[in-house]
Amino acid sequence: MKKPDGGAVAKCSSALIVISWFLVVLQSWSLSCLWVEAHPLCRCTHLMTPQELSVIRRAFVFGTFANEAIFITTDDEVYVFGLNCSNCLGTGDSLSTIVPKKLDFLSGRKVVSLSYGSGPHILLATEDGELFAWGHNGYSQLGNGTTNQGVVPILVSASLLNKKVIEVACGSHHSMALTDSGEVYAWGYNNCGQVGSGSTANQPTPRRVSSCLQNKVAVSIVCGQTSSLVVVDNGEVYGWGYNGNGQLGLGNNGNQLTPCRIAALQGLCVQQIVSGYAHSLALTDEGLLYAWGANTYGQLGTGNKSNQLSPVQIMTDKERVVEIAACHSTHTSAAKSQSGQVYMWGQCRGQSIVLPHLTHFNCTDDVFACFATPSVMWRLLSMEHDDFLTVAQSLKKEFDNPETADLKFCVDGKYIFVHKAVLKIRCEHFQSMFQSHWNEDMKEVIEIDQFSYPVYRSFLEFLYTDQVELPPEDAIGLLDLATSYCENRLKRLCQNIIKRGITVENAFSLLSAAVRYDAEDLEEFCFRFCIHHLTEVTQTAAFWQIDGNLLKDFISRASRCGAFKN
Repeated sequence: MKKPDGGAVAKCSSALIVISWFLVVLQSWSLSCLWVEAHPLCRCTHLMTPQELSVIRRAFVFGTFANEAIFITTDDEVYVFGLNCSNCLGTGDSLSTIVPKKLDFLSGRKVVSLSYGSGPHILLATEDGELFAWGHNGYSQLGNGTTNQGVVPILVSASLLNKKVIEVACGSHHSMALTDSGEVYAWGYNNCGQVGSGSTANQPTPRRVSSCLQNKVAVSIVCGQTSSLVVVDNGEVYGWGYNGNGQLGLGNNGNQLTPCRIAALQGLCVQQIVSGYAHSLALTDEGLLYAWGANTYGQLGTGNKSNQLSPVQIMTDKERVVEIAACHSTHTSAAKSQSGQVYMWGQCRGQSIVLPHLTHFNCTDDVFACFATPSVMWRLLSMEHDDFLTVAQSLKKEFDNPETADLKFCVDGKYIFVHKAVLKIRCEHFQSMFQSHWNEDMKEVIEIDQFSYPVYRSFLEFLYTDQVELPPEDAIGLLDLATSYCENRLKRLCQNIIKRGITVENAFSLLSAAVRYDAEDLEEFCFRFCIHHLTEVTQTAAFWQIDGNLLKDFISRASRCGAFKN
């Protein structure tokens, strides 16, 4: 990467420039970040050119005061800059840097997961399943068996040989890794049992967390400051470590030295879980949101500041939640609804917001950029650049534009304006149809009567944008269309929309549709949902209205899964 002009560096003090670098990353992180736009330090000279910013693909701002940053370019080069506390930049020295430095040892490795601890220390997992660590190591949180700071990325191999790491998580001074086989490993500081080993002795190298997780398949891991949580494949949640504020959700405030299932979530299938400094949030497959733990700043969203030792449902008056966010170094919470509305609560710019507050943001990441203390990122973020229109953006802009269109469809008496060339290029169905029947000298209007207007318009828009914006109730019709037109990618997108809209009432109808349209992934998802909510689903009208053969097949399949065992 090209380095900035040295003359520009001399114009500001080193401290201001470091923060200026950080602000540049935050600006590219979130265009709607009002805090960044209003901050006086933004008036410092920006040291990265637009060309340099344009190659950033992923970014992560971290550190005790959010004054370190790491970013990954489009060609998988890893760069760092900032104050370099505890060698957390991994550059080989303890010097701060205002100029992004490349970590050569990580060149070409595709990063799939990244997390930081409060030390700070860094964990990074690659597409090949390798685990790297560097930074603060006073409690062996790097997993290399020593307490020496990691000045450069260290390949963590002890106890992980022949294991493929797919996800990492850090607490304040402990670490966790999840393998592709669903095993959980933990190491580092263990004063409260956060490593899950059954003792409070620090763990110098990765050790598999077993106990009641021995025969479970974990699918997600998160850390609070001194606590750990895991979601397993059947939607159960297990926690261990510090529990003084009830952040494990066990109904008490006693520490746990080994994993313990959160009994209060029994009967719910949790899909996502996040942890703040001392509170936790869980999102179920039905879009229900639960919170528990510390509540000093209202971070549980219950309307008061009382701690909760067991999960309580919040946002009950809002629409379905599809994403939740929290970070172990903050007391801030955020959630995104199915329609894209973003809410925040907890400690926001030093104020306590005790109920979910609707924001103008488009993503939960903006909440942490603008309002969290410190303003760290809660996840490794993908970057988007809007300084020019790409081919895809230009196509999107021209969809349903009568001024440039040369073809129109009539559906339910409404017109949709499109371009023959785009349809021929993007869809084999239209390519074949136009070659067989199209007369270039005739101005055609194509009538569509087998699909509804919202469904067909969404399909045509997909050909321009690769995206689908459709309510779940209409996605079944679009799935039918995608099956008829052999659009496999569109089928997958429809299935994802339907998954997010599944409820007890419609689950069996969706299962029937998945079978009818040969959507295997959706079929498996709906089947698992029905099994997790078997009693409720079997009492719905949809269950008893289904074709007898499908009903027999479901009962047979459910029995093989042990659904009817006492």
